[in-house]
Amino acid sequence: MSAPRPPEIYVSVDMEADGPIPGPHSMLSFAAVAFDEAGNELGHFSANLETLEGAAGAPQTMAWWAKFPEAWAACRVDTQPPQAAMVAFLAWVKGLPGTPIFTAWPASYDFMWVYWYLMRFTGERPFSEHAVDIRSYAMGMRGKDFRRSGKNYLPKRWIPAQAHTHVALDDAREQGLLFVNMLKENGDGRPE
Repeated sequence: MSAPRPPEIYVSVDMEADGPIPGPHSMLSFAAVAFDEAGNELGHFSANLETLEGAAGAPQTMAWWAKFPEAWAACRVDTQPPQAAMVAFLAWVKGLPGTPIFTAWPASYDFMWVYWYLMRFTGERPFSEHAVDIRSYAMGMRGKDFRRSGKNYLPKRWIPAQAHTHVALDDAREQGLLFVNMLKENGDGRPE
């Protein structure tokens, strides 16, 4: 008889950066909120990072940041070296009571940054190459095309009350709650 499989732990991740790709630009902050299969929050992690040596903010991204001065200020408080932050994050992920599943909106962007930083500063990939894109999950659940799967098109019962602030921890929790609401409904088999 084989051992039971560990439960899936959904790790909702959000990050903020000063450009479109890692390396020439820097991840400024990131946060993760872990949820079990029942939707209970198990804990969270967040860090503000020092910029990479030799990297610079992209003009278009920095112009975008100028529209959100409070969020910019929040991601520049108590910055730490990327290596220290990623080592601590890796330990946090490994300490979760199950198999960590990266979730994000959009996963293609957030996963690219977090994976790159993990590989560069720890050499490990606790999520393997697996990520759930929440918008794609909505597309599948609703049977709609990608255009009609944005947040403005989602049923109100899925949308958490928490606001989207462009502060990584707030946004990781917000999108995690959205995913949990969708996951619960999908598990119930209830039609839209």
